[in-house]
Amino acid sequence: MKKVQLSGSLRANVGKKDTSALRKEGRVPCVVYGQGEQTHFSVRGVDVQKIIFSPDVFQVEIDIEGKKVTAIIQDMQMHPVKDTPMHVDFLELNDKKPVKVSLPLLSTGSPIGVMNGGKLRQPYRKLRVIGLPGDLPESITLDVSDLRIGQSLRVSDVKIDGVEFLEPASAVVLGVKMARGAVDEDEEVEETAEGEGEEGAATEEGAES
Repeated sequence: MKKVQLSGSLRANVGKKDTSALRKEGRVPCVVYGQGEQTHFSVRGVDVQKIIFSPDVFQVEIDIEGKKVTAIIQDMQMHPVKDTPMHVDFLELNDKKPVKVSLPLLSTGSPIGVMNGGKLRQPYRKLRVIGLPGDLPESITLDVSDLRIGQSLRVSDVKIDGVEFLEPASAVVLGVKMARGAVDEDEEVEETAEGEGEEGAATEEGAES
C-alpha cells in the first residue's frame, strides 16, 4: 500500500468554538485512535484533500509535533454543499493487527467479449478486505483478457495471499454482458461453418442435375 506524509498540530481545545476557528483558518480537525489514547490534532485542508480525493488508498505517516504514527483514514465528515472535509478520523496501524480497508479494483487486458461487441461491466469500484498492513496491496488488478460474452469474475476467483475479502464470494466483480449487435466469436465461426456446408451441398446438387 502506498504511503504519504502528513503534518499535524495538536489541538489545545476540542470544543465547537475552537473547531470553527480552525476551519476558518483552512484547517481540518482530526483524531487518531486505535492504539491506546486518542490524539486530537488538525491539518491543512489542502494537504488532507489530496489524500481524500485520490483514487488510491494510503498508509498515512502523521507527524504531530514530533510524535509520528502510521494510520489509515477510517471515517470522515464532509461539508454537504462544498464537498470539503470537515473532520477526519484516522485509525493507527499495528503491524501485527489486521485492519479493514477498501481497495481499488482495476482491470487489465482487452476482453474477447468486448472485441466481439459486448460491454465490460464492473459493479464494484472498490472491494472491502481485511489483512495485516504489510500484506495489503495498493490495489486489486484482474486480467480480463479471456472473458467472453456472458462470462464474469467473482470474488471467489480473486486470490491474494494474506488478504480476506469481505464481499460475498458469489458477487460478480467484472463481467462482459451482451450488447445489441454483439456476436460471440465461437457462434460466428459455427454459423460460418454451417453456411459453407449448405453452400457446398447446393453445389453438389447442381452438379448431379
